[in-house]
Amino acid sequence: MEFVSNTLKMELSEEKTYITHSSNRARFLGYDLSVRRNSEIKPRGRYTSRTLNNKIQLTIPLQEKIEKFMFNNGVVSVKNDELSPCKRNVLLSLTDLEIVSSYNAELRGICNYYNLASNFNKLSYFSYCMEYSCLKTLSGKHRTTIRKVIQKYKDGTGRWCIPYENKMGKRRLYFASYTGCKKNICTSDEICKKTLFHLRSTTTFEKRLKANMCELCGSPDSNNYEVHHINKVKNLKGKELWEQIMIAKRRKTIIVCDECHKKIHSNKF
Repeated sequence: MEFVSNTLKMELSEEKTYITHSSNRARFLGYDLSVRRNSEIKPRGRYTSRTLNNKIQLTIPLQEKIEKFMFNNGVVSVKNDELSPCKRNVLLSLTDLEIVSSYNAELRGICNYYNLASNFNKLSYFSYCMEYSCLKTLSGKHRTTIRKVIQKYKDGTGRWCIPYENKMGKRRLYFASYTGCKKNICTSDEICKKTLFHLRSTTTFEKRLKANMCELCGSPDSNNYEVHHINKVKNLKGKELWEQIMIAKRRKTIIVCDECHKKIHSNKF
């Protein structure tokens, strides 16, 4: 205190200043700082020494930061006094690719920031909860089981991924590995807001409607486009053309022009 005030000519804020014993932890920028007390002897060249003793260590406040994040975002719930992954209903309206991208963005954001922590391996359970919460969200979206979701998206090597296409061709989106964030050199406390971006953006259904293209006849010149929907895809018999298209796309909705919509309801297809 005297060195800071007399030599450096600086004032310390009482609200932001915390003086404690080196064995106690102090919170700084989301990390817990403390001085390591470790008498383990390790080789150091030709000699041996206590390389970890009296060294500053950074640790992750798991309960205050990680568990709080999972509870606030609906990733886990408490069952039988234990944390249990659960589905996130706010993501059910997104596509499978958007759901996995959202989880990956959150997982990488936290793991990238805490990759300097000495207890980084404790994030393995956080990664497990995020992955199974993602699988439960996907199974809840498709009204099936986690086993069937993994079976559907297996890549043949024991892992699962979401296939998609872009300008570069066919690609696969795997669930993020928390250990891969440990190799990242650049750290940042900025967590990607991809989940919030997806929630506030238009859905694929809205984009299909704004495309002004009939998915039945392909007409782009209609003055009005409407949505024809059914309650369940399995109830379609596949006799009509529009039924065959919906079965092929596995969708309960189809964007059609006004004329095609009238033909569907009048059974003129």
